[in-house]
Amino acid sequence: MWAVLKFKTNSFSILKEDLNKKLGKDFKIYIPKMRIQKYKNNKLITKDLNLLGDYIFCYHKSLERKNIINSLKFTRGLKYLLEGFVESQGEIEKFILKCKVSENNEGYLSRDFFDFDLNKKYRFSSGPFADKIFKIINLQRNRIRVLMGNIETTIKKKEYLFTPVL
Repeated sequence: MWAVLKFKTNSFSILKEDLNKKLGKDFKIYIPKMRIQKYKNNKLITKDLNLLGDYIFCYHKSLERKNIINSLKFTRGLKYLLEGFVESQGEIEKFILKCKVSENNEGYLSRDFFDFDLNKKYRFSSGPFADKIFKIINLQRNRIRVLMGNIETTIKKKEYLFTPVL
């Protein structure tokens, strides 16, 4: 069963040690990550980001028992255990499967992870247009027609990473 944990970012190794002591070695941790490249002062900077911030997924078959869940609440490095994960197993498994299908050979999420909609705003996360906001005008198989301000251009889907603007 998958559980959703919020961890202290500077205590992740301590959390893994304590989970190892309490659950044994057969637990799995999954953290969906993205690799973002930005230009700063004419240098390309690569940054790895956790998609969910300080949340992780932890799988172990004994996480369906209440006494195990109660003992995990006091684990070092853990802020809290997200409630309601027992009822949401279908959605959690579907999300993790979507993440794993969208991963590239290095284990980072690719551009295929996000669903793109016409006339919605997105922000470039990589390339020369990093941090610029644009609107999708037309979606094709490998290309996207975008509007940035009053400039209309076509970009290749696989060359740039972009995320939805909230």
